[in-house]
Amino acid sequence: MAGRIRDEDIALVRERVSVFDVISEHVTLKSAGGGNVKGLCPFHDEKSPSFHVKPSQGVYYCFGCGAGGDSIRFVMEMDHLSFVEAVERLADKAGIQLRYTEAGPAPVRQTGQRQRLVAAHAAAAEFYAAQLASPGARAAREFLAQRGFDRAAAERYGCGFAPEGWDPLTKHLRQAGFTNQELVTAGLSREARSGSLIDRFRRRLLWPIKDISGDVIGFGARKLFDDDDGPKYLNTPETPIYKKSHVLYGIDLAKRDIAKQSKAVIVEGYTDVMACHLADIPVAVATCGTAFGADHIGVLRRLMLDSDAAGEVIFTFDGDAAGQKAALRAFEDDQRFVAQTYIAVSPDGMDPCELRLERGNLAVKDMVAGREPLVDFAIRATLARFDLDSVPGQISALRAAAPLVGRLKDQSLRERYVAKLSGMLGVEVEITRREIASAARGAGQPPAPAQRMSRPSVAGAEATVEREALKLALQAPALAGPMFDAVDVTAYRDPVHAALREAIAAAGGASTAAAGPVWTEKVRDACTDLGAQALVTELAVEPFRLDRGEADPFYVELILTKVQLPVVLQRLRDMKSRLQRLNPVAHRDEYMALVGELFSLEQHARALRERAAGGV
Repeated sequence: MAGRIRDEDIALVRERVSVFDVISEHVTLKSAGGGNVKGLCPFHDEKSPSFHVKPSQGVYYCFGCGAGGDSIRFVMEMDHLSFVEAVERLADKAGIQLRYTEAGPAPVRQTGQRQRLVAAHAAAAEFYAAQLASPGARAAREFLAQRGFDRAAAERYGCGFAPEGWDPLTKHLRQAGFTNQELVTAGLSREARSGSLIDRFRRRLLWPIKDISGDVIGFGARKLFDDDDGPKYLNTPETPIYKKSHVLYGIDLAKRDIAKQSKAVIVEGYTDVMACHLADIPVAVATCGTAFGADHIGVLRRLMLDSDAAGEVIFTFDGDAAGQKAALRAFEDDQRFVAQTYIAVSPDGMDPCELRLERGNLAVKDMVAGREPLVDFAIRATLARFDLDSVPGQISALRAAAPLVGRLKDQSLRERYVAKLSGMLGVEVEITRREIASAARGAGQPPAPAQRMSRPSVAGAEATVEREALKLALQAPALAGPMFDAVDVTAYRDPVHAALREAIAAAGGASTAAAGPVWTEKVRDACTDLGAQALVTELAVEPFRLDRGEADPFYVELILTKVQLPVVLQRLRDMKSRLQRLNPVAHRDEYMALVGELFSLEQHARALRERAAGGV
């Protein structure tokens, strides 16, 4: 059996795999200046971007929650993979052949569980797609055709058919080398009462469900035959790679347009996604067998870079009672978005697929364009439950609608709805305002995310200078190396900074390094102090404190001069103190030697002050 992946191959993955490309599959990144890009952190909920990526260094760091690392660490945290699985996944995408330390006559590749499950789903998707052309799949082809989807559309979305028989897919995948346990874990097969393995899906039209990076992780299966006693839609069960609360159907196709337009349209089914995309609404996505929830919101917010009110999230629901209930449930999460939320309902209550089939692509576009604010819809649906022609009905309706307005975070928007709700109910504005204010106080506001405490234990200016010096060693070792290495650890008064300076020396010194993820990881591995280890990625991403762009030799000299100056000044103070304590008569030789040292040190301090006159 193979041993560990060779270190040089891990280093090659770090060098060749772009951290920007890896993270961009999950987070929309925009320029943050100084060679950095930023976006909303995928590891904690935040309103404004604090997640920074430095592509030149191959690392990322969140200044909100402290998450950080390189492309390997990101894949591990995002997809819950082991280190080996993450390296193997990135190596596959980059076309890198990994080598393993041999523990026997020949190295054998150990593939992680996620890779095996994804590979099984890819093989299953190919099998199902081929079956769609078979004679037994006529009902599936007719279903698609009756809803306006031709062969090209079916191929674009990977539609397939689960054939008749108990185990054709299971047999196919076992012949391809997958084990029974893998097929059960993947949710593609299940155990029958007899103990044998059978297919999970039979005689159904299937849509492959992909994650944001385009890997097939599950299937949605639609009932076709009356004698099928199963549910109308049957989805893959929860598996190690398929979590329905995180999955949005169509996200792999829609992600770039969602990021570009800062807009998302939420529909209810697979055919609705297809209809919207074909009607030139490429930002449509759908949930997979579950209600739209907090995790789905997190996915969209990161893609939209949802940090201002310019974006739009548009929900489409049927106009029936169930659709209204779903819309009101969506409004419960409305304030999780910074973007404006809307609802689009067809006048005749048709879903996007039905609307496209009956009235064409333009009708679907018009439906989405005719959206209304979700809060308006929620208020109107709430008021419809009361008799607004009676005073008791008006007061009851006000009390029911007030929390809807009270939860709005935008004060000016809330004030506008005070007037609007007052007019709809025929109630005095002041009464409405008081009721809404009371509801807002009762709801309260969510607490602000906890801020990380400042790390340095020395004075602010000194801490800043020490951080800048360490950043130079991590981000620009070729430029700063010789001068940085010449200033030893005694110049760093913050204990965490000093530990990091020692780690840089232990890693071979900045003079021997080239900027990038391999150097960053080497320094991190050399850290014996956990605080210093956590600081490595943060400083590898943090921009320099200068306005003229990238660091240059002048900046290096300025910073390293300022690092040394406090130490020299302290030595001066100590020396003068000793001098004052000495008797120049009784200890004449010692006194004169100290005077000579003091003179030299004062000259050195004066030179440092002059070189540091520019300030940080």
